[in-house]
Amino acid sequence: MQTYRFDDIEGMQSLVSETFSDWSSEVDITQELINAFAELTGDHYWIHTDPERARTQSPFGCTIAHGFLTLVLMPRMRSTPTWEVTGYNNILNYGSDKLRFSGAVPVGSRIHLRNRVKAVSKEPKGTKLTLETHIHVVGQERPALVYDLMLIYM
Repeated sequence: MQTYRFDDIEGMQSLVSETFSDWSSEVDITQELINAFAELTGDHYWIHTDPERARTQSPFGCTIAHGFLTLVLMPRMRSTPTWEVTGYNNILNYGSDKLRFSGAVPVGSRIHLRNRVKAVSKEPKGTKLTLETHIHVVGQERPALVYDLMLIYM
């Protein structure tokens, strides 16, 4: 595994690539998981929580995962890292540049992700790394979610 010191901007910029990582592990999207997320957030919209109504009235023919449920499952989708950042004291989630829900995630499907380093820059607080992540329903070419996560290494 290649290591990069967080304050070696030039070295870390070599991580920037148009090539995405290998696929992560997969996560099953169950109705129980969708219902638990609905309870947690208070979002009980029928397209997520009412399988009978979704079967007859939804354009998908079944319930679908909440977009934000798909997003928050990112940590469950483990991938084998090919690089590691070292020498920092803290990592802060700095936010996102982009978040798009570009496809439905039907109940009963599996999702996985892949990502790439999109940008690295020196900032007053530390080194900012932007990671572009695509979450796909397994077997579908088009991503269901596209997310640019920004991290600050300090």
